Amino acid sequence: MAEDTQAPQLRVFASPGRYVQGRGALARLGELLAPLGSRPLLLADDTVRGLTEGVLAPAFSRAELPLTFERFGGLPTRSEIGRVARVLADGGHDVVVGVGGGTAIDTAKAAGDDAGIPWVSAATVASTDAPTSALSVVYTEDGGFESYRFYDRNPALVVVDTGFVAAAPARFLSAGIGDALATWIEARAVERAHSTTMVDGLPTRAGTALARLSWDILWESAPAALEAVEHGLVTPDVEAVVEANTLLSGLGFESGGLAAAHAVHDGLTAVEHTHHLAHGEKVNIGSLTQLVLEGAPAAEVDRFAEFTARLGLPTTLTEAGLGDVGDEVLDEVVAAATAPGETIHNLAFSPTAREVRDALRAVEGVGRRARRRAGLEEPRTPGGH
Repeated sequence: MAEDTQAPQLRVFASPGRYVQGRGALARLGELLAPLGSRPLLLADDTVRGLTEGVLAPAFSRAELPLTFERFGGLPTRSEIGRVARVLADGGHDVVVGVGGGTAIDTAKAAGDDAGIPWVSAATVASTDAPTSALSVVYTEDGGFESYRFYDRNPALVVVDTGFVAAAPARFLSAGIGDALATWIEARAVERAHSTTMVDGLPTRAGTALARLSWDILWESAPAALEAVEHGLVTPDVEAVVEANTLLSGLGFESGGLAAAHAVHDGLTAVEHTHHLAHGEKVNIGSLTQLVLEGAPAAEVDRFAEFTARLGLPTTLTEAGLGDVGDEVLDEVVAAATAPGETIHNLAFSPTAREVRDALRAVEGVGRRARRRAGLEEPRTPGGH
């Protein structure tokens, strides 16, 4: 019998070293960081620094750690990552902390990897599932998706302060829900297709189950959590949704896999029309596109569109700034979404560019019907497009 020389496909599950969530969690960041290094650097924009420094200063003092901030430039671009890596090396820092949202956290991961030191996620919003993962989304200087960058380890520590999450605009939490709802839609597609995940293995049952758990929690708790956050409140529903958005979705997308929803997100970043949307808002357009593309039952598509519209997420191309564009603009989106290496190729079938464009076009009607059923006003085109 001839020897099988093909490498076996392994199942892989990845996770951060420790996850800490709750109101007041940032007040413990110093003691949590102390085992990881003695010269941390905190990467944050001016707004986040202003909000957190008063809490972090006494926390770092108690842990006998210096509190050193570096100003974040706004996007995880190659140049910004390189700049922060040089700051880390020049300052002799032995751990880097991304403070704020997903872009600062992704930049800290990449710069920490370049510098050869551990990285930590300290989230003040629950707007993406970036904090737990061993990858960064790298953008071009003008805000378009450039590539995924993968690492051989996850953050050493993830800290999410739900007091800060509740104090932030509710749109951040809504966007995180859009990002997290896609996790199950994509993970089940990857499981059906026996495709590989973001950690270069077949999906584990654990990763797929956590993706489904995130979905279930959001359908149960998202409306009440958003209502609470509108009033700055931390409730059990808020805690549940933050965990679903951050931990469960993070583990679920990484070890369960991505498919068309995030590929369409990446495609949407290729045109300036959509730059007013947050990551999770673009992902929600991608989720609807994937459901249409897969031929999901109309009742399922309509239910999802109505649910997410009620949560304040965009469900039409009009809200994305693409309602009246010609095919040439959507073809740019589709070309980026279907580029070699994109996660749309994890589907069990290979959609043509025309099929993807038609699915995108179909989202408009789906979303408009959903808004009417929900009693919401007609979608509006953002200013400038």
